[in-house]
Order: sequence, then C-alpha cells, then structure tokens
Amino acid sequence: MTLRVYYGGTFDPVHAGHLSVAREVRDALDAVVYFVPAADPPHKDLTHADANARARMLDLATAGERNLKVDRRELRRQGPSYTVDTLRELRAELGSETPLVWMIGGDSLLQLHTWNRWRELFALAHVLVVARPGSHLEPTAVATRAPEVEAEIGPRRLEASRLAQTPAGGLAVFALQRERSESSTDLRHRIAEGDSWQEGVPPAVAEYIRRHGLYLVRGVTPASL
Repeated sequence: MTLRVYYGGTFDPVHAGHLSVAREVRDALDAVVYFVPAADPPHKDLTHADANARARMLDLATAGERNLKVDRRELRRQGPSYTVDTLRELRAELGSETPLVWMIGGDSLLQLHTWNRWRELFALAHVLVVARPGSHLEPTAVATRAPEVEAEIGPRRLEASRLAQTPAGGLAVFALQRERSESSTDLRHRIAEGDSWQEGVPPAVAEYIRRHGLYLVRGVTPASL
C-alpha cells in the first residue's frame, strides 16, 4: 500500500522549497504527498492571498508532478484549520488500517504542545518531522526545549522507513539532504519591494502572481512584474 503523506500549510505562496521537501519525502518513502492548504491557520497571521488563489497556485506547481497532489478539504471547512479535525476526516474516509502521515517542520515539533488536542494526533496518524541540516531534534535536545513534547513522543520515535508498516502512532524525523533558502515571507517582501523573486517559485506560479497582481503593496509597482 502506497504511503499517504499530508503536508499542511498556508503556502502563501507555494515556492520551490516546499516542492523540494515534498519531492524528497515522496522519493525516499515511495509516498504520495498531498499539499493541504489551510483556510484559517490558528498559529499564523492572516493569509495574504485568498484560499482559492493559494490552492490554484498549488495546482499549477504540482501539475505534471508524479505523486504530488492538492487536498482542499480545509478550505471547505468553516472555522480554524485544526490538524486533528483534518486527520479525523481522513481516517473516517480511508478506514482504520491505512497508514497516514502528517508532515511538519522541526520548529513546529517544538511547539506541538500548543496545538489543539495535540496528543490525539497520534491516535489518527504518524507524524513526520522534516529536519533542516543542522537542526537538533534528537531526544535530549527536544527534552531541553520542549519537555512535554519529548515525554509524549519519546516512546513513539521510529525510523521513517517504518511508517508504512502501521496505521498511526509513530514519530519519525526526516533529515533533508540540503538547506533550502526559499521563504514565503521573503518572497512576498521581494514582490512588494520590486526585487527579483521569480526564481523562487515555479514559472507557472510566477505567471499567476504577475497576472493577478498578488502580494503588491498599494502604490508600489514592482519592476519585476
């Protein structure tokens, strides 16, 4: 059975770094990776592009990509985009035996105890933590910075290659091969300031941003547009 990995975020906009992470996880774990754009993320500021625009940019970014897909379920749901609710929906649709994985960044792991009903996540899915080069996510480091989190995940730690063997309950760290410098915040700033930005997103996404005038500050017309 092909492993299903769900990658949540605002993707405002989706950039080459997001795609690189998704491809690396897809290839290493022989998985299908689903981008899950959030409608109302509880832990972030308001989005800059609306939900439909962010989802459409994901469609353009993943077009023709093997086993990279877009899941719009959080955009159709009213209220905050709590991960636990998304995983409950997926589990109800796919049954109790399908291995499910929710992918987060290393910074998010250290804040996991602030998520809504965070301990329930492990009854519904595995958690895959993407570690940038130089990240310190070993047990002693996490215990120092987020002791409550390490107390929960310590017995759940396993190798990423084993995620497909059980439906849920594990925590695996996935080490990226190289650092990615792209950032949605930086891209929005570059667009607004008229700096070079197109190399940070797929060409079809760059064209969509230009055509719809996204991320512009009133009174500023970026030369690169």
